Amino acid sequence: MKKIFIGADHGGFTLKSILIPFLEKLDYEVEDCGALFLDPGDDYPEISFTVAEKVKNELDSFGILLCRSGGGVAIAANKVAGIRAVSAVDEASAAHARKDNDAQILVIGADFVFSEEKAKKTVIEFLQTDFSKEARHQRRINQIHDYEEKN
Repeated sequence: MKKIFIGADHGGFTLKSILIPFLEKLDYEVEDCGALFLDPGDDYPEISFTVAEKVKNELDSFGILLCRSGGGVAIAANKVAGIRAVSAVDEASAAHARKDNDAQILVIGADFVFSEEKAKKTVIEFLQTDFSKEARHQRRINQIHDYEEKN
């Protein structure tokens, strides 16, 4: 069973509360990394760092981060070396993030996913798509890794 670490600030809190039981019903093990209650004044960086660190430290796990735009949580999560967090708005962009970039964290901007059903389909596509392992994609991921190691 795949482990999923999920987190959201106030902008993604409602969507997170919908996705958790949806994923549990599909037999994923889900850990809620916050926010644990709706706080319009909360900040996304710590939530993003928590999800990214947990994904980094637990092999074969995935993360899902939610905020209003998706931008802030993606920027924060990608500060954790070894993490590839990619924003997706639909099934095609979610599949691309996995297939070409081997992204471990799916980022969804709650303001840009216009239905619960669309969000659920986007998440499932991300979770069920495998990395292609094509040489050109692996080469690019290795270049990112090498850069992180030097800096």
